[in-house]
Amino acid sequence: MLRRALLLAVALAAPVALYAQDSSEALIQRVDEHYNRLASLRARYTEHYAGMGLDRTESGTLLLKKPGRMRWNYDQPAGKVFILDGKFAWFYTPGDPQVQRIPASKLDDLRSPLRFLLGHTQLKKELANLTITSDSYGIHIAGVPRGMEQRIRRLTLDVTQAGAIEHMKMEEIDGAITEFSFTQVVENVSTHEADFVFSTPAGVTVIDALPPV
Repeated sequence: MLRRALLLAVALAAPVALYAQDSSEALIQRVDEHYNRLASLRARYTEHYAGMGLDRTESGTLLLKKPGRMRWNYDQPAGKVFILDGKFAWFYTPGDPQVQRIPASKLDDLRSPLRFLLGHTQLKKELANLTITSDSYGIHIAGVPRGMEQRIRRLTLDVTQAGAIEHMKMEEIDGAITEFSFTQVVENVSTHEADFVFSTPAGVTVIDALPPV
């Protein structure tokens, strides 16, 4: 009887395990397909950073366009901007005497994990040690962004059943945490080349440097 009971338990558990695996695979595929079919995207974002003795919240509008372009316009603090034009990333805050520029290929910035959305999205290739969990707050896809292992301990994407990313959380090796929440998302919006061009203000010097935190 005990042996039969164990065999029955295994038989009942197997479909559940297979279903969970299939559901995970299907969810990853939905995320990939959701962003692979997009040409552009606009959203409101809130960014929260806690670490190194700092605790700050900033917000603004994000514009993405394939291939390889993004613009973060901050309204808190007003005028701060981060632009990825496909070749360089530009960082500038009004009042600063310098604008920082870095080749996109060398970018190690906490916004850069979103760059995988600007190409052909394949989460399994972008994230090492990928896991999927769910709770009362939603579905969470987590892993370590490849190429950023020395800085980021874990990246968590909170996604909808349809495969849209609503929130992302980056936990750094030094304990700092950066979170982005996305709302008012509009897909395949009209964009212009000028949206992704940084015009250096008069009197501001362009320097090639590592991006700020």
